[in-house]
Amino acid sequence: WTPLQKMHVKGPDAIPFFASIAVNSFAKFDIGQAKHVIFCNNAAKIMGEGVLMRLADEEVLFTSGPGVPWADYCFKKADWNAEAELIGDRQFILQVQGPSSLDVMERATGESLRDIRFMRFRESRIGDAAFQVLRQGMAGEVGYELHGPIDQARKVFSAIWDIGQEFGIRRLGGRTKQVNHVEACFPTPSIDYVPALYGKSEVEYATTYFSTNALEVYRTTDGSYEYNDISELYRTPVELGWGKNVKFDHNFIGRAALETEVKEARRKLVTLVWNAEDVAEIYASLFDKQATPYLYMEMPRGNLGCVFADKVLCDEDIVGVSTSRCYSYYFREMLSLCVLDLEHCNPGSQVTVVWGRPGQSQKSVRATVASAPYKTDNRRVDVSKL
Repeated sequence: WTPLQKMHVKGPDAIPFFASIAVNSFAKFDIGQAKHVIFCNNAAKIMGEGVLMRLADEEVLFTSGPGVPWADYCFKKADWNAEAELIGDRQFILQVQGPSSLDVMERATGESLRDIRFMRFRESRIGDAAFQVLRQGMAGEVGYELHGPIDQARKVFSAIWDIGQEFGIRRLGGRTKQVNHVEACFPTPSIDYVPALYGKSEVEYATTYFSTNALEVYRTTDGSYEYNDISELYRTPVELGWGKNVKFDHNFIGRAALETEVKEARRKLVTLVWNAEDVAEIYASLFDKQATPYLYMEMPRGNLGCVFADKVLCDEDIVGVSTSRCYSYYFREMLSLCVLDLEHCNPGSQVTVVWGRPGQSQKSVRATVASAPYKTDNRRVDVSKL
């Protein structure tokens, strides 16, 4: 995850600044604690989100994709008593995820890490390489994210890789690690939703921070869902299951619109389990010489950097948008995330996903609504008792 953007802010206004743009409460934010912070525009649509780590009383580190440029833009629009710096690739980010991650990390560092609670961090080291160990869990299991100077990255990676062989450690490619995001329900920008970059109010920001090519990449879409405006693929924190993060104990960008959204929520995020027989027919069509085959399903999922959005129907009415269709080897099922109208969100409800681009051969795939996350969330297990 080293390519993620990184913003370091230090000064008396470091926390007040982030409180002014994040939906999260900062009433309790300890040194050594991390928060998943979410930024919205005035319409309550997500501009970016990421992890904010409190390094000291007046010092934080924020890591994100589109969230960092938005934070930098907002910081420069006001006179904050703090200094902000984009530190880019000067720091590495490595993740060690899964049930054996604690054993691997303790063996690598030579110390107990059982004092680190969920979304807390502290310094550790491997040899003379010092880094911050953040406990999180992007696979829905115990997991660790390491932050350190880029010149130590290979040394730290190699040590963990070598020690991890005993525990069956594996490297995950970009598409495979995004399967974890579906199973554990971590919706991702430019994969599950479009950052709100394209409205009139965002023109100055978007043209200042993004090239024409980058703006095209962020809005790249595919799939059966047909939209009139790209804003139909914007999302609110409530729609993506982050409503619990929203606190109205402070003023922040988008608060008024988000207060209405919380009271009048219409959709939420669920998992869809695709019917195995219907999926098999899609693959079988590739070998039918008498008919046009359905759109090929990439395995384990489609390419990244594209919101592959499929329309979801109930009795011919569009009731949701499915994204991140993927094959889960763990569950032996085809899954996707879906922002779905509330009346259809009960687990076990039946809907239909339309697979295939408009104007081409399309297949109606039966799907069963399930909770999100789909897998049991083991991120917060008490490791001190293991």
